[in-house]
Amino acid sequence: MLRPIKKGLAFQQITRISVNLHRTSSSSTSSAPTTHKTDLAYAVSDLLHAVEWKENPEFLRLTPSLIPHQVSKIIETHENAKRALEFFFWISGRDFYKHDVSCAMAMLNRLIQVQFFMPMERVAIIMIKGIRKEQELERAVGFLSEIGQRGYRLTLHSYNTILLQLGKFDMISLAQQVYTRMLTEGVNPSLLTLNTMINIFCKKGKVQDALLIFSKIFRCNMNPDAFTYTSLILGHCRNGDVDSAFEVFNRMIRKGCDPTSATYSTLINGLCKKGRVDEALDLLTEMSEKKIEPTVYTYTVPITALCEKGRVEEAIQLASGMKKRGCHPNVQTYTALISGLSGAGLVELAVGMFHKMLKVSLVPNTITYNALINLLCADAKFDIATKVVDMMEQTNYFPNTRTYNEIIRGLCFMEQMEKAMALLGKMVKGGPLPDIVTYNTLIGAYLRLGNHNNAVRLVEFMKQQPCSPDEWTYSELINGFCRCGMLEEGFSLFKGMEGEGISPNHVSYTALIDGCCKQGKIDEALSLFREMEENGCKPVIETYNVLISGLSKGNQLSEAEKLLIKMADQGVQPNVITYTSLIDGLVHNARIESAFRIFHGMENTSCPPNLVTYTSLIYGLCQEGKAEDAEKLVDEMESKGLVPDLVTFTSLIDGFIMVGRLDHAFLLFKRMVDACIVPNYRTYGVLLKGLQKEYQLISESIVSQHETVYSSTAVDTHFNLDLVFHLLTRLSEIGCEPTVDTYNYLITGLCREGRPMEANQLIENMKEKFLSPGLDAYSCLLVAYCKNLEVDHALRVFNLMVDEGIEVRLRIYKALLCSLCQVGRIDKAKHLFEGMLQKEWSVDEIVWTVLVDGFLKQGNLDLCMRFLHLMESRNCRISLPTYAIMNRELSEAGFSTEAEEIADRLSVLRQCNSSEFLPSEHHNLLEVSNFQKDGL
Repeated sequence: MLRPIKKGLAFQQITRISVNLHRTSSSSTSSAPTTHKTDLAYAVSDLLHAVEWKENPEFLRLTPSLIPHQVSKIIETHENAKRALEFFFWISGRDFYKHDVSCAMAMLNRLIQVQFFMPMERVAIIMIKGIRKEQELERAVGFLSEIGQRGYRLTLHSYNTILLQLGKFDMISLAQQVYTRMLTEGVNPSLLTLNTMINIFCKKGKVQDALLIFSKIFRCNMNPDAFTYTSLILGHCRNGDVDSAFEVFNRMIRKGCDPTSATYSTLINGLCKKGRVDEALDLLTEMSEKKIEPTVYTYTVPITALCEKGRVEEAIQLASGMKKRGCHPNVQTYTALISGLSGAGLVELAVGMFHKMLKVSLVPNTITYNALINLLCADAKFDIATKVVDMMEQTNYFPNTRTYNEIIRGLCFMEQMEKAMALLGKMVKGGPLPDIVTYNTLIGAYLRLGNHNNAVRLVEFMKQQPCSPDEWTYSELINGFCRCGMLEEGFSLFKGMEGEGISPNHVSYTALIDGCCKQGKIDEALSLFREMEENGCKPVIETYNVLISGLSKGNQLSEAEKLLIKMADQGVQPNVITYTSLIDGLVHNARIESAFRIFHGMENTSCPPNLVTYTSLIYGLCQEGKAEDAEKLVDEMESKGLVPDLVTFTSLIDGFIMVGRLDHAFLLFKRMVDACIVPNYRTYGVLLKGLQKEYQLISESIVSQHETVYSSTAVDTHFNLDLVFHLLTRLSEIGCEPTVDTYNYLITGLCREGRPMEANQLIENMKEKFLSPGLDAYSCLLVAYCKNLEVDHALRVFNLMVDEGIEVRLRIYKALLCSLCQVGRIDKAKHLFEGMLQKEWSVDEIVWTVLVDGFLKQGNLDLCMRFLHLMESRNCRISLPTYAIMNRELSEAGFSTEAEEIADRLSVLRQCNSSEFLPSEHHNLLEVSNFQKDGL
C-alpha cells in the first residue's frame, strides 16, 4: 500500500513535485531522479481519494507526466480497487498516455485478488488491442492463460480479439494454441473466429490447414461469407496457384456470395505476380461493370506490374483512370510510377511525377526517394540526387544505406571518387552505417582507376568499422592487382585472406592463375590449379579458360589438350571462350593454320565462333601480311550477324598499313566511324605509323635522288607534331572531321609519351576550331607538365580548368602540389592546399593521396608531417583508421620517430573513444607556430 500523505503537507508536496516536473521531461526517458517519480505516484494516488478527483486541477496537471511504471504502482497499491479500476479506464482514454502490458496485468491481478471478474474482459481487451510488439503479445497471451487457472475464463469476444491481434502479427503457432484452448474450454467459435483462423493460415499459404477450419463452418451450421472465400483465394495466390484461386472464386459465385473489392484486389494481385497483367486488367474492367468500387490498392498493384514490364504509358493511363473513378493515387501508386519511369529512363517525367506527388500533399517514403535517386544517378545527375537526400532528411525520411549505395555506385561509375568518399565519410560519422556493398563498390572503383594503394587502405579502414571484408572484397583486390601485373601483391593479399580465416573462392584462384599465365609462370599457375582442387574449391569454366589461354600462348598445346579432356571428365563443357583462347594462343605463336582448324571445328559444333574469335584470326592474318584475307573474314563475320568492333577494325587497319596500303587503311577508318565505332589512341597511333612510313619512303626517295645518306634519326625528329596535323588533315579529307574525342585521344597519348608541349599545341588548335578540351585532356597535360617540373605551365592549365568550370580531381592536386614543393614553391603549394581543404572532400582520402602517396612516397617526410599539422590546425577531422594507416606507412618507410608521434596521437584518440577527436587548442597553436617558422 502507498503510505498516506498527511493532509497538512499535501499541498506543499504537490507544489514541490510540480516544480520538479516543470524542470524535467515528462517522457518515459526522463532523467529525473527516481524519488520524484515515486513521489508523483504517491501524489496522484492520494488525489484519487477525493470524490471529484477527475475535475481536480492538480490531478489534471500531474497526470500527463505519468509513465506506465507509475500507473502500475498506483493500480497495485491504491487502497480502493474500484477507484484504481476507474483510474485505469480514465487514463486509458487520454491522448497523452499509452498503457503497456504491465499496467493491464497489474489491473487484472488486482481484480482477481478482490474476485471482481465482471470488468476483467474489458481490461483484457484494452490490453490486447494496445499491443504493438510480438513479444508483448506473447507475454499477454501467456498471462491470460495463467489467470485462467486462477478462476478467470475468457469469453468468445476476448478470444476473437486475441486471434485478430495474432493474425496481424502472423503468429500462426500461438494462434493455433489459443484456438485449441478455446475449444477445450467449451467456448463455441463464431464465424468471425473461424474466418480469423482461415485468414491467419492463408496469409502464410497454408491452404490445407485453412480448409480444415473451413469445413468446421458447415459443421457448426454456418455459411461462409465473402471474407471466408477471399481468404482462401489469398492462400492460393500466396502459393502462386492462381488457377485454384479462380476455382474458389467461381464456387463463391455459384453459392450466391457476391465478391467484394478485396476479393477482386486479391485475384488481381495474384495475376500480376504471375505476370498475367492483361488478365488482371480484364478483372479491373469486370469490377467496373459490376459496380464494385476498386480501392487504391486494387489499382496500384497492376500499375506496379505494368511499370515492371516497361509498359509505363499504360500505367500512367491507368492512374488517370483511377482518378476519374474517384480513387486518388497514394504514396505507393506514385512510387510505382516513379520507379517505372526510372526504369524506362524517362528522367523529366519521373521528376515531374515526384513534384506532382508533393503538390497533392503526399509525403514520399524511402522507397520513393530511392527510386528517384536511382534514376538521377543513372542519368549522372549526382548533385540533384544529393539534394534529394537532403530533402529526405528535412522530411524525417532519413536515407538508408541502399540510398547512399546507389549514389556512391553512380559516382564511382563516373570516376568521381572524391564525392563518393565524401559520402562514405558522412555515413561513417552520421549514419546510416556503410555496409559491405558500400566498401566493395568503392574498392572496386579504386582498382579500376589503378589506385591500388587507396583500395588496400579502404580495407584497413573498414576493418576498424563494424564491417569486415568478405571473400568478395579480397577477390576484387586480388583480381585488381593481378590485372595490372602486380602478382606479388596479389599473392600477399591471398595469404592475408587465408590468415583472417576467409576461404579463397574461385574468383581469387582464377585471378592468380591468370596473373601467373600472363607473366609466363605456367608451372606456378598449374600448381595453383592443383591447390585449388585440393582445397575443395571447384574450378569453374573461367578458371579452365585462363589456364588454357596461358598454356596456348606458352606453346604448350599438349597440356592445353589434357586440360580440355579434364574439363570433359569434370562435366565442365568448353564454351566459345575456351576455343577462342586456344585460337588466340596459336595465333600468337604464328600457327595460323592450326588456329583455323579449331575455328572450322567450332563451326561444325553447337559452339559457333563469336566476335573475339574472328578478331583473333583477323589479327593473325594481318601479322602474316594477309590483310586482304583478313578483310574477307570481316565480311564473312558481318554476313553472320556479327558486328566488328574497335579491336577488329584497328587490327585490320594495322594489317593494311603493314602491306603499304595506307589509302585503304583510311577507307577502313571511315567505314569504322560510319559504323559509330569511336577510335581510340591505338587506332590513331596505327594511322600515324602509316603516315610516318609514307613520309620515310618519300624522304628516302628524295635522298636517293640527291645521292645523300638517309638518316632515320632526322626523320624521327621531324615526325613530331607535323605528322599529327597531317593526320587531322587526312581525316578531314575522307569526311571524318576531327572531333573532341579525336583531339582528346591524341592529347592524352602525347602526354603519356612525355610530350606536353606538342599536346598543348593541339589544345590551341582545338580552341581555334571552337572545340573545348575535356577533363581528361587538361588533366593529362597538367600531370605531364608536373612530371617535367614545368610548374608555371601546370599552374596555367590549372587556372584554365578552374575558369572553365572543370572540377579538378584530387590526383591532379597531388601532382601539382608535389611538383610545386619539389621546385621550392612551398607558399604556393600551401595556398593551393588550403583551398583544396575547403572542398567537401573526404579528409581521409586527402591524407592517403596527397600526404602519403604524394609527399611521403617522394621521400619528403618533413612536408608530409607539416601538411598533416596544417590539416589538424584547420580542424579537419581525420579519422582513427587514417592515423593508424599513417603510423603503418611511416614505419614501413623507416621513419620510426614520426611513426611514434602518430602512434602516441593514436593512443590518445583511442582513449577518447572518438574517431572525430580534435587536437587541443594548445597543440594546434604549437603546430601552426612551427609551421610558420619553417616558412609555411
